[in-house]
Amino acid sequence: QVTLVESGGGLVQAGGSLRLSCAASGRTFNYDLGWFRQAPGKEREFVAAISWSGALIYYEDSVQGRFTISRDNAKNTVYLQMNNLKPEDTAVYSCAAKYGGVASMRSSNYQFWGQGTQVIVSS
Repeated sequence: QVTLVESGGGLVQAGGSLRLSCAASGRTFNYDLGWFRQAPGKEREFVAAISWSGALIYYEDSVQGRFTISRDNAKNTVYLQMNNLKPEDTAVYSCAAKYGGVASMRSSNYQFWGQGTQVIVSS
């Protein structure tokens, strides 16, 4: 299995940027990774996903063009660069992993989850 630890969250003003990291340990080969977020009182929603090879990448519509997901398999780390942040991006961001080589937007397809990192965007 793979263990995930997120970092990089914090408080930022609207229009600012943050870069989240998801560090993996354990069975760190051929895993696909997704970022999800959950705002207070709302259901968890998909943000972005990347396959092991990096060939498949998906974004939720509201973050397309503002967020960029990338990975460095040599460092066992996946990144989420978030630019032009908006107050509605405020949430706990969690990364999740699955094996199989195909990125997915469905949270139910992911078996391993990190604890999450808080992102707060002030207006």
